[in-house]
Amino acid sequence: MAESHNPTLAQAARQVEAIQGQQVQVGLYPNPVIGYQAEEMGENGGAGQHGMYLRQEIVTANKLGLNQAVVSQEVQQAEWNLQMQRQRILNDVRSRAYEALAAQQTMEIAEELVGIGQTAVDVADRLFKARETSQVDVLQARVEANSAKLQLAAAQKTHSAAWRRLALVVGVPGMQPCPLTDSLDGDLPDLSWDDTSATLLNQSPQLAHAYSGVERARWAIARACAGRKPNVETQAAVRYNDDSSDTTLSLQLGVPLMIFDRNQGNIMKANAELAAAQREVERIELALQDRLAEVFREYDIAREQVKQYQRDILPYAKQSIELTRTGYEQGAFSYLELLTSQQTFARTNLAYIGRLRELWLASVQIDGLLLNGGLEAPGPQ
Repeated sequence: MAESHNPTLAQAARQVEAIQGQQVQVGLYPNPVIGYQAEEMGENGGAGQHGMYLRQEIVTANKLGLNQAVVSQEVQQAEWNLQMQRQRILNDVRSRAYEALAAQQTMEIAEELVGIGQTAVDVADRLFKARETSQVDVLQARVEANSAKLQLAAAQKTHSAAWRRLALVVGVPGMQPCPLTDSLDGDLPDLSWDDTSATLLNQSPQLAHAYSGVERARWAIARACAGRKPNVETQAAVRYNDDSSDTTLSLQLGVPLMIFDRNQGNIMKANAELAAAQREVERIELALQDRLAEVFREYDIAREQVKQYQRDILPYAKQSIELTRTGYEQGAFSYLELLTSQQTFARTNLAYIGRLRELWLASVQIDGLLLNGGLEAPGPQ
């Protein structure tokens, strides 16, 4: 849906077409000039010499081919921009889908807490009527139940916002929320630094874009050097002499003398741009690895924490609340102990979802070659 509706992808595609048109234009040969020419008109009452001429500039040193070679690298860069934008959109759709899934599961936990809170209120009322607990426990139960309702309302609003952001990057603002059947804790990504670093440097369209910039600069040097060879200006004319009734043919050839301007300034500029483009490749390589180090750190921490939650925290939190709830109903625990167990259970599950969300968002960035910004204007960022 995003590939069909997100406007930035069509924008990037039109940019490719625009530069392809430029590539065609810079390779076109100069148009000939045809005109009328008259001389000595009115001399001795005659019409003088008049006729037609044809002028043509002859391009030398394959300048037109070199022009197209320069722009061909710009076309390549535009195509890399298109690929980058497609990956940005894909990454944003995946990231926002995981955010929507995390918001959905947070909302489900909040609904569960509302149910737990209402059950606690019912139990507290029953025990109070049986004079087995105090009114303080009843009030605390109602406060906690109302707090759970507030958490649910906030979770619902977060879920709506997550779906709205997902719909926007897809390009369909009116897309309505629907249940996601995926699970955050299923098939967790298992990544390694060496593999992800090698993949990034080998497949990054940002780096490929920079390499095309180097090739463009090299062709620009060749084009600037070709500018030292002058083009030839030719003109042919046919004249009729009204006085002598003679028809004459004239031919002119002109070549600029490359004495002062030998295109040396443009050659210096092209060489400097090549050096800058080569350094840009180095800069992007370092910047990508720097960014990857930060994102991989987030992934590594989140994955380790998710494992700890699954192995050491969640089972005990679930067992604790079940035992405490049963004991409270039997009068073995106070409401304060039940409340503490409920809060621990809620915090644990919400924190677990948060770690899973961070894990998947970092994984999307790593797998997606660190590209994001599916609604930003296409181009290297």
